[in-house]
Amino acid sequence: MASAPAVEIGTFTGLSALAIARGLPDDGKLICCDISEDYTNIARRYWARAGMADRIDLRLGPAIEDVARYAGRPAHRPCVHRRRQDRVSGLLAEIVPRVRPGGVILIDNVLRGGRIVLPPTNADDATMAEFNDIVMADKRVSSMIIPIADGVTLARKN
Repeated sequence: MASAPAVEIGTFTGLSALAIARGLPDDGKLICCDISEDYTNIARRYWARAGMADRIDLRLGPAIEDVARYAGRPAHRPCVHRRRQDRVSGLLAEIVPRVRPGGVILIDNVLRGGRIVLPPTNADDATMAEFNDIVMADKRVSSMIIPIADGVTLARKN
């Protein structure tokens, strides 16, 4: 029986996708969703060089559409990157029901350089502060913000 895929939303140049793909079981697959062909072309080169291209399924376009296709098929270990903050809350609503109990969701860049603790000065900071509140209040997951780099939220499905 094949394992469920891991999902990454917001691949950029593919570094975290490469780390995830290397950590998957032998039959594991990673689905990467991004909207930038320019950045993901860089990612593809690194994946091929690392011998991981066959484990990574890149999908260009709005991630919400790809995630919605998995209705009824829970994802194994989604990794959600802050790529369009105004859409992250909607993606979380789509992803959490598809994650198995005990599955992990990671969201990076949640501290916004520390600006999320100040009165918001722009829409992105306000959106991320609101998103952090939504995740922390979500009873379907146990979560914490880890203050490494620009902040990572670790949410484990209950």
